Amino acid sequence: MTTRAEAIDPIVRERLACPQDHGPLIDAGDELYNPRLHVAYRIDSDGIPVMLIDEARAVDDAEHERIVASQ
Repeated sequence: MTTRAEAIDPIVRERLACPQDHGPLIDAGDELYNPRLHVAYRIDSDGIPVMLIDEARAVDDAEHERIVASQ
């Protein structure tokens, strides 16, 4: 099964960056994840990443380790 992150057009995906530190993001299922700041950005049901700082979700240390280990 393809995740929402995997379904993003590759040309669009390569241009997406974290709006906070402008660094690269990791595909994390239905989210894009910034491992430097421990925040995740959801991808809506239409496959559109919601790259708004106010809508970023904080990720705890245990989830961070799980996401990074799966890469």
